[in-house]
Amino acid sequence: MTQNNVPDRSGIDAPFLELVRCRPDRRVTGFAPGGKVRTHQFGTNHSVFRGRGMEFDESRAYQPGDDVRSIDWRVTARTGSLHTKLFHEERERPVLILLDLRSSMRFGTRRQFKSSLACAIAARLAWTGIDGGDRVGGFITAPGGVQVYPATRNRSSMLRFLKAVSETGRIGEAGDGAETPLHVTIERMRKASRPGTLVFVISDFADFDERCERALKQISLHAHVTNILVHDPLEVALPVNGGQKISDGQSVTALSSIGRGGQRKHAEGFANRKTRLKTLCSNRGMAFLDLETSNDADEALHPHRRNARSRYVSRRKAA
Repeated sequence: MTQNNVPDRSGIDAPFLELVRCRPDRRVTGFAPGGKVRTHQFGTNHSVFRGRGMEFDESRAYQPGDDVRSIDWRVTARTGSLHTKLFHEERERPVLILLDLRSSMRFGTRRQFKSSLACAIAARLAWTGIDGGDRVGGFITAPGGVQVYPATRNRSSMLRFLKAVSETGRIGEAGDGAETPLHVTIERMRKASRPGTLVFVISDFADFDERCERALKQISLHAHVTNILVHDPLEVALPVNGGQKISDGQSVTALSSIGRGGQRKHAEGFANRKTRLKTLCSNRGMAFLDLETSNDADEALHPHRRNARSRYVSRRKAA
């Protein structure tokens, strides 16, 4: 409780002013223009984020060493000889953020709710794009439907997006009605994107299935996609002898009542979902990040630091 007897909701909600303060250091501005995922530069730091930031210019005869993915099949079919597309650098590039704030995201046992962490990540990505001169837009999927914010370089529009993120992410004020499946929102985003668009999907991927996998494959054909898996440690593994109880706001369940078989099935379900998503990203050239509710949102911008720290901890444990 606070001094005014107002409950402390830090880590539960995502206040608008906190999202405004999520603006990264000005040295970390914009997304990398190209290159392999492992060599991208993000401001002065390495980044997993990809994006050609290129726009079609013309076609010419194919030459050995050209990227086969840039072959212009229409011109090739018309002329009978291989041609490849040439691109010129595009100053403004669309950045689209899909933020999942559905009911499964409104949960957390360490430091913050998944929804709170997801909102903070979305705010940092939005600020980075705007500061880098990119056009930023978003899709917010939550109980009650999907809100769409077209990509624009206008900072006021971006702040309206953050305002909606804050209001939609407020626990206890979710809309009514059926929730939109993740694959449907991804498909809507695909139709709104264009070649070279940077797409960020921030979700726990609770309903990741064949339809969602197919939607991600389709959008990755022309957009540069980063999937950010947000999860809670309790989703990874339940305590063996825990006497804790969890609630969805309506009913309460004692973890001890789940049993060893249920705990094993729970852990396997999450592990399989994560592995399937990670494998899809690897096969389709999409970037993949996973963050726990115990992590800080800044780690989404500096994943190399987190990976280095994880390797250091692993070596310490092995020693």
